[in-house]
Amino acid sequence: MLSHSDLIKYTTGDVFLQWMEIYGPVYQLRFPTDNRIITFEPDHIKAILATQFDAFDKGPILYEQFTGLLGTGVFNSDGDMWKFHRSMTRPFFSRERISHFDIFEAHADDALRQAAKRLAAGHPIDFQDLVSRFTLDSATEFLFGHNVDSLAAGLPYPENSHVQNSPSFLNHSSNIFVDAFLAGQILSSLRTRVGPSWPLAEFWHDKIVPLRKIMDRFTEPLLVQALAKKAAQEKDNKTEEDSDTLLTHLVNHTQDINVLKDELLNLLVAGRDTTACALTYAFYMLAEHPKIADRLRQEIFAKVGPSNRPTYDDMREMKYLRAFINGACPDAPVLMVHGRGVAIIPTSVSSILDFYSNRMSCKAAIWTSKTPGSKPYYVPANTRILYSIFNMHRRTDLWGPDALVFDPDRFLDERLHKYLTPNPYIFCPFNAGPRICLGQQFAYHETSFFLVRLLQQFTGFALAPDAQPEWSKPPAKWAECGGRKATEKVAPGIHLTMYAKGGLWARMEGLTK
Repeated sequence: MLSHSDLIKYTTGDVFLQWMEIYGPVYQLRFPTDNRIITFEPDHIKAILATQFDAFDKGPILYEQFTGLLGTGVFNSDGDMWKFHRSMTRPFFSRERISHFDIFEAHADDALRQAAKRLAAGHPIDFQDLVSRFTLDSATEFLFGHNVDSLAAGLPYPENSHVQNSPSFLNHSSNIFVDAFLAGQILSSLRTRVGPSWPLAEFWHDKIVPLRKIMDRFTEPLLVQALAKKAAQEKDNKTEEDSDTLLTHLVNHTQDINVLKDELLNLLVAGRDTTACALTYAFYMLAEHPKIADRLRQEIFAKVGPSNRPTYDDMREMKYLRAFINGACPDAPVLMVHGRGVAIIPTSVSSILDFYSNRMSCKAAIWTSKTPGSKPYYVPANTRILYSIFNMHRRTDLWGPDALVFDPDRFLDERLHKYLTPNPYIFCPFNAGPRICLGQQFAYHETSFFLVRLLQQFTGFALAPDAQPEWSKPPAKWAECGGRKATEKVAPGIHLTMYAKGGLWARMEGLTK
């Protein structure tokens, strides 16, 4: 059992692994406002997500912290409301819909054309910004049938560049939307750090409400148009059997504009930020491991060719590409897009808690203990649970002595059958159980498609530390820590997902074919 004063002594996320070595994979933290059980035991995560699913909810505390941003959407609801959102969204994510790559192709080609032009002019690019625009435009077109056209704003220049970002870039409508979107996520994340007493920090006014209004100004006209179309069809006794967008599909299930706004924003968080995060850290690994990049390109050229568009079957057959994505994607708290192999370490007590996903026990539960001779764990009702996929993915007893080494082959060779196959809950990149991500194949396809296009057109992937803002670089003291942390070149930031602080400034070369 650990007190708040114990926490203050430590400044890095490494402490959770250190405590695991001392106390085991389950322990309790005492805070002034509440107690929390911490676990990164696969059997307990399996219980939370699947076998004892009915005993663990998001809970009222988390709901209140995120309701300003996410409302009653699928990521912020329990019980019947969650079941309603889930049931009306699930049918749209069929193989036929997520295998139509026209949206990916249009926005990926636009993004990479702009990247090539900026690089040719001698400037580095913020790869994180590039893929965030790609995923935002792709997600909004998939969801609404109308994208925010964020790539039309252009790409940013580094802070230290002699070329300044133009007013048209800074004031582009998509950037205004994204700035509010990002600020809302950061403020929501800060509420979880404060705990149940978070309203005291916003005593005079809710800081997220005005940001949500900015976001709603984009979605409301589209919703009104979709609802009007639905009403006209009903008046004429017509039905639209095959919805061409998720929005059209949703209005066939409910005409409550607030429910629709909440659901679309929830799905936009999942569709934009998580995939952008995965692609950002995938590029980081390409830059750090050029031999892996070469091997990926060899597989892509063998299956797809140097310029062809990949198909659904191509993606299924590119085993090394899938293994690379599994290995490269970092953990994205709350939305549960988790991965392995990037040993990014958070740097404060507040931020390390964000590497944990929250649940609250709505009734008492019993967890097994793997400690020989010990009794099962009793989890009282109304107890906050924090489970860490991030740290579970770093456990050498679960993944082998090379757990922190980036190696996609661990998902292909004998290590797959030794570690993962007999214990599948040690790897939960898209959650599990009833809340398993409906868009997991959509995310894999989008990530794979962009990486295929990237590797077909570019080589020589490298970070650009001269363009990276000084404030965003890993602190110098990390070099004294040893292990992977000593060599990390990217410092993570946290809101609802992980991101690279200050962006991921990079250079690459056009591929001569």
